Amino acid sequence: MSGSPSLEVSRRGFLVGAGLVISLRLADGAESDVGDPFAPNAYVRIERNGRITVTVGKSEMGQGIYTSIPMCVAEELDVDPSRIKVEFAPVDKAFFAPGFPSQFTGGSTSTRLTFIQMRFAGAAARHWILAAAAAAWNVSPATLSTADGVVTDGTRRATYGSLVERAAKLAEGTPPLPLLKLGEKPPLPLKDPKDFKYIGKAQRRLDGLDKVTGRAIYGMDVREPHMLIAVIARSPVFGGRVRGYRDAAARRIKGVVDVKQVPSGIAVLATNTWAARRGCEALEIDWDEQGNGSLSTAAISARYRELAQTPGLEAKESGKTLEVLASAERSIDVTYEVPYLAHACMEPLNAYANVMADRAELRVGTQNQSQDAEYVAAAVGLKPDQVAIHTTFLGGGFGRRSNYYSDFSVEAAQVSKAAGRPVKVVWTREDDMRGGFYRPLWVSRFRGAVDASGMPLAWQHIVVGQSVYANSAVAKFAIKDGIDPSSVEGSVDMPYRVPHHRVELHTTENAVPVLFWRSVGNSHSGFVVNSFLDELAHLGGQDPYELRRALLAGQPEHLNLLDLVATKAGWGQPLPAGHAQGIAYHESFGTRVAQVAEVSVVDGKLRVHRVVCAVDPGIVVNPLMVEAQMQSAIVYGLSAALHGEITVENGRTVQGNFNDYEVLRLSEMPVVEVVIAPNGGPVGGVGEAGLPPIAAAVCNAIFAATGKRIRKLPILPALQTT
Repeated sequence: MSGSPSLEVSRRGFLVGAGLVISLRLADGAESDVGDPFAPNAYVRIERNGRITVTVGKSEMGQGIYTSIPMCVAEELDVDPSRIKVEFAPVDKAFFAPGFPSQFTGGSTSTRLTFIQMRFAGAAARHWILAAAAAAWNVSPATLSTADGVVTDGTRRATYGSLVERAAKLAEGTPPLPLLKLGEKPPLPLKDPKDFKYIGKAQRRLDGLDKVTGRAIYGMDVREPHMLIAVIARSPVFGGRVRGYRDAAARRIKGVVDVKQVPSGIAVLATNTWAARRGCEALEIDWDEQGNGSLSTAAISARYRELAQTPGLEAKESGKTLEVLASAERSIDVTYEVPYLAHACMEPLNAYANVMADRAELRVGTQNQSQDAEYVAAAVGLKPDQVAIHTTFLGGGFGRRSNYYSDFSVEAAQVSKAAGRPVKVVWTREDDMRGGFYRPLWVSRFRGAVDASGMPLAWQHIVVGQSVYANSAVAKFAIKDGIDPSSVEGSVDMPYRVPHHRVELHTTENAVPVLFWRSVGNSHSGFVVNSFLDELAHLGGQDPYELRRALLAGQPEHLNLLDLVATKAGWGQPLPAGHAQGIAYHESFGTRVAQVAEVSVVDGKLRVHRVVCAVDPGIVVNPLMVEAQMQSAIVYGLSAALHGEITVENGRTVQGNFNDYEVLRLSEMPVVEVVIAPNGGPVGGVGEAGLPPIAAAVCNAIFAATGKRIRKLPILPALQTT
């Protein structure tokens, strides 16, 4: 980028205290450690000693935004991202993403929505640095170039740090950098992708060293002066309330300081976690179960299966599906079921809060800073701008740390206010596992027919399950005509073209709280849609891969990726004895993913040997992060597919820890091969898109190997009973 386009940028307009920090030292004798930094916008601050600070309002929970977002800034600012240090941003409207009026991390939107905005911020800062150098040398900015934080005219050179004072004077008084609307071009030219130096190149994680050396601070690591630890006894039955309690035994435990009743239960406050936990166990509590003591997943499943036999609300109709099914000569009618799933983050929930008369301070690993500030303020009688949220690293999120009640942040604030001092609320693993807000249990009934040539002719999908939006503040915006779009995503918009296609929805209600779970509705639609498509292939005597090719005809962006994964996996080529392959394809979060799983089943024991994953995420910022997220999603998805199941009996969650809610073991880990096929289109999300196809790919391979069709997850118990 050359020249000096006119740009109205405020030096201080969007500057917010702490932020995502990019720090680098450049050799230049003119730099100094004293004096004000240059802050041309909310995102970028350049100090005289050469350090560069960029502020971004996203949470790092393993998905890699700590690296990918700084890379976007570094690209336009012309600095090497490998020299970057990162910190997290405070809560501020400046960090809303374009098209999303909230400071929030989820939906695989972080890089996707901020890609242009963060490049714009870097380009704007570079604009003023060029202007400062041009003024110092009395030349046109168009004659200057930059490279790794240095400006030159071919003869003279100056580091960014040495130009800070002059740049700040030039930018003084200009308006703030605008927050772009979705699709809006910034009023400043950005680099042509063919000129990228850093975007698209492998960049090691900037948080990697801190994590392997233990310097990274997670919520569990927070320690503050005069802080107490609290463990809370919550109702064992969903929706239950405290009738009364006795705490004498709890108070006698060494280290217990106080016991307080709060809206979520009874909090035991102590000087250490062990004392708080023992005190919590010693409480005698009389619970009002609110009529939910007989709730069970067995009854829920039975009810859902009955509903699936009845018409639901129409979510999509293309053609005359019901008429065609009624007269079809070759048809099938099958029902699938997927269970409630816990998020099972490696770091259980926790939050530090210090509520004072005129302000509150929280240190918490959250995905939803704006909402947390608003809800905490309401809960303790403050205004949102009196609540400071300091975001720590998140030891996994998967949607659980974006609860639409801000439950763990609000709870910590309520305990702190009741105690009158700083408190860190710690959830045990059992608290976390049994605390609800699961991926919904879903039942899907399919009716399908094929024509005389074996091609799918009609497809009816009746979906039954709870809405993740129903009890949220955005329900009135998200749910239209009774249809929660997250319940039918991946079903109404499946890429396969069937002449007659109908989707219906039954939205249910019960006391089990549900929430977003990695890939949300796609987590079940990716499985059931691809599994049923294989059933139609079998009914029509078609090869599952060739049938997908036929149904994706005329859609080269889909077809090319499907062909790529089949080629890389050696579809149709000889396999070791007893091995078989299954294939699945799904698009979600702006990213296309195709997977082939190779499995064997010996004496009823399943082994997933290999997974080949082809992904098209549009423009790739960091290929290492894309590969890591595909691997991560496959592991997480396999854990759920093979083992994952939350069951409820007598209103209580049965599973409580990893002994009975198993995750994938090292001995079960397949070889995973990831092939990235960027198409140069818009940036897609990668944190969730790799999960939806994996269960179907494995189950389709099981059918190819054994003739057994898995229609109810998890796989391992189903494999024993099918």
